[in-house]
Amino acid sequence: MDAMTLREICDSLGVSRRAVQGYEIVGLVKPTGKNERGHLLYDEQTCERIREIRLFQQIGFTRKEIAEIIDASGDIRKDALERQLVRLKKKKEDVDALIQEVYRLIEKN
Repeated sequence: MDAMTLREICDSLGVSRRAVQGYEIVGLVKPTGKNERGHLLYDEQTCERIREIRLFQQIGFTRKEIAEIIDASGDIRKDALERQLVRLKKKKEDVDALIQEVYRLIEKN
């Protein structure tokens, strides 16, 4: 795949320009060049990195935490992901309990 502009990255990944620019500001990603019109370009590796950053955000990591683990060794990354998985499972249990309470209230009415 050829390098993509910021607009193309945003369209293909469903991410805002502001988000990508924010990732650049904190050093999580950087453009790989510019095209003839002066637009910043991003390679496939950067696209994959943005996908990973988005996943980390969706599972609850802060940008600071992401910056600490995204380039960390396998063990550090694995430990962070395992801790987050425990938190997500707890959150799921809490949501499941809430759903059961809502069902109970519905049945009561």
